[in-house]
Amino acid sequence: MIGIVIVSHSKQLALGVQELAAQMVQGKVPLAIAAGIDDPENPLGTDPMQVYQAIASIFNDDGVLVLMDLGSAVMSAEMALDFLNPQQREKVHLCAAPLVEGAIAAVVAAAAGHNIQQVITEAQSALVAKNTLLGIDSSPASVIPTSHAEFPTKEIHLTVNNRLGLHARPAAQFVTTAAQYQAQIKVRNVTRGTDAVRGDSINQVATLGVRQGHELVITATGIDADAALAALEVLINNNFGEDDSTFAPPVVESTEVSPASAGELSGIPASPGVAIAPVVHYQLPAVTATQYHVEDAEAEWQRLQIAIATAQQQIQTLFSQASLQIGDTEAAIFVAHLLFLEDPVLLEAVRSRIYDHHLNAEAAWQAVVDEVASSYHQLEDAYLQERVEDVVDVGQRVLRLLTGASASALELTEPAILVASDLTPSDTIGLDPSKVLGICTTSGSATSHSAIIARTLGIPAVLGVDPGILYLEDGTIMALDGGSGKAWVEPEADILSILEAKREAWQTAQQEALAKAHQPAITRDGKQVSVFANIGSIADVQVALASGAEGVGLLRTEFLYLGRTSAPTEEEQLAVYQAIAQVLDQQPLIIRTLDVGGDKPLPYIQGVPETNPFLGCRGIRFCLEHPDIFTTQLRAILRASTGHNIKIMLPMIASITEVRAAKEILNEVQRELRQAAIPFDANIQLGIMIEVPAAVAIADQLAAEVDFFSIGTNDLSQYVMAGDRNNPRVANLTDALHPAVLRMIQRTVKVAHDAGIWVGLCGELAAETAATAILLGLGLDELSVNPQAIPILKQAIAQLSISQSQAIAASALQLDSAEQVRQLTA
Repeated sequence: MIGIVIVSHSKQLALGVQELAAQMVQGKVPLAIAAGIDDPENPLGTDPMQVYQAIASIFNDDGVLVLMDLGSAVMSAEMALDFLNPQQREKVHLCAAPLVEGAIAAVVAAAAGHNIQQVITEAQSALVAKNTLLGIDSSPASVIPTSHAEFPTKEIHLTVNNRLGLHARPAAQFVTTAAQYQAQIKVRNVTRGTDAVRGDSINQVATLGVRQGHELVITATGIDADAALAALEVLINNNFGEDDSTFAPPVVESTEVSPASAGELSGIPASPGVAIAPVVHYQLPAVTATQYHVEDAEAEWQRLQIAIATAQQQIQTLFSQASLQIGDTEAAIFVAHLLFLEDPVLLEAVRSRIYDHHLNAEAAWQAVVDEVASSYHQLEDAYLQERVEDVVDVGQRVLRLLTGASASALELTEPAILVASDLTPSDTIGLDPSKVLGICTTSGSATSHSAIIARTLGIPAVLGVDPGILYLEDGTIMALDGGSGKAWVEPEADILSILEAKREAWQTAQQEALAKAHQPAITRDGKQVSVFANIGSIADVQVALASGAEGVGLLRTEFLYLGRTSAPTEEEQLAVYQAIAQVLDQQPLIIRTLDVGGDKPLPYIQGVPETNPFLGCRGIRFCLEHPDIFTTQLRAILRASTGHNIKIMLPMIASITEVRAAKEILNEVQRELRQAAIPFDANIQLGIMIEVPAAVAIADQLAAEVDFFSIGTNDLSQYVMAGDRNNPRVANLTDALHPAVLRMIQRTVKVAHDAGIWVGLCGELAAETAATAILLGLGLDELSVNPQAIPILKQAIAQLSISQSQAIAASALQLDSAEQVRQLTA
């Protein structure tokens, strides 16, 4: 019999739901609760171990359904799954149904002998009956078209100039921009003679086949038509924020490694590098939907909506992971995936099949996805044809969720070359370059999103080889050269020698670069610049030192607070800070105090919803509102400072009052530690982040209060330019190389140096070699970047002189735009 687990912040609520549900079925269905925490003063909360124990207590092969209330209950349930073995995990399902109604519907369905998918459907449809009684239409309003007949249609003609046209990322920006307006927007490709399509449909826009030089006609009908067209015109005229000067096609070596030999395979050179390792096959089995008739169309639609919502959460996680691994530009691939799931044309087509033809959700979804994929295949442009991989990737993700098919991650115990028919972007971003030494597939191209990700991760790849590789036994030795597009099965000794020599030469070059990275960064005229690392975990510090970091310029401490049901204790934090400091020895460790709130809420802190969280209670504002959390962190940092070179940095400072309030709390913590005879560094330095214009304006006053400044250009650029860097419509405004932002940096450095304190910069701008000369010319004392960028940054510094850099910076400050600044440094 299927078991039901109820997860709630309130133990009393969970017990009540359990009692009500049990009475409905006379105790026939196994029920367990995981609710509240063992804290008499603050009993509300959830505990992953409780959830695990509840699941284990009623686990059986028929399956377990877990229902949750909001916030940390969901995270606790997800974390509990990690304690289960893979076989158990496949039989445990987290359900987004409303807690009370869902539990009742689920136990009734379970008692009737329904299978787990039927029980989930019943639980998720639990509100339909109540909506019907109240006369509420539960159909999604988002797919009901709005009439704009009373407004005239406006029209503009534009030419697309960016090199690759409307590929996935610019198409995503176009759709995101169009969706911000009430007007109905349509677009057609005049050059190709297409019909007009909806501007809020990612698939219809992408399949227009727009390339460089194509002319578009965009129409808008509605109350804000003029504003919509103006925004789209700016977007297109700015080339969707793409810097084509940095575009470089995959490097293809023209020379053969050797003459053709036994076991040699030819393919497409997609990602350079040499790999020699045993073969491991990897391919998620394609999910195929079984079609059947359904009576309750509403329940099917709701089931699909829940699967889509879950897929969106998964892709958002992938996007965050990709942003850290390969940068925001390439990670934008997954923004297009998110928009696919919001495509109104696609959703309307699926909804029609469910409601009008009474198809089950899986069959309706697959039919429409297949149609979209076919429309990509029919495009004449080969590059745009390849975007079908993204359609299939997203489509299969939703199908797996609907059917309950598992999507187990690749687990390698030893380094290997991955062999597959193809890899999706979702597959590729999850690969570990230390274990996956190479990729060899039977399809794909050098311009596919998977190939782009492989190149960014540094994994050699050869695509489009003979399908015979799919029949190789795991463990067969393979060699591949991603530069020439060649692969060898069980290579002969002479081929192996050539490839090993080539691989060793490449590794030697890398090692030499790393060796130089451990030398000080000194300009040609003798100025030494400190190069530190931005890190966000204990693991990062080892990578940073191996990459040549001379210290840590920014330890983001948020990882200690997120994904938990309560704040980390003083001892937990102390252990982490000490571990990092011990690895660094006497090298500097700048610890930024907690920077959450607003856009990064903590689930265990009751917050007030904010209309604009970037202008809300975040950073130091949050800490001063929660002195208990702030005090605990300061105690841990101070205790870790003994015998180490630790500094404290306060984020989001906008006023003298904030600094003085924080210093008062810091002084009180120091007094308490002295009274308790607990050692700490009495001379610990205190600095602040300069990331809002107000801090620049009063930098002279702030400099009198602290020991150093660190400029955070990510936030500073968006606040200076009044543009949300996560909003595609205005993201191009938030370029930190805009002269307005550079002048802010100039003023900050001058004021700090006049006051006798040093200034660092820890924003992403520091990792751009195009900005290095300008930053040196502006007088920065320290640059802090992600570890992978350190060797390149140090090389760039060594090639410059301060006098040369000052001249470049002076010119940049007089220019009109970020584009002109980039041209200056190109």
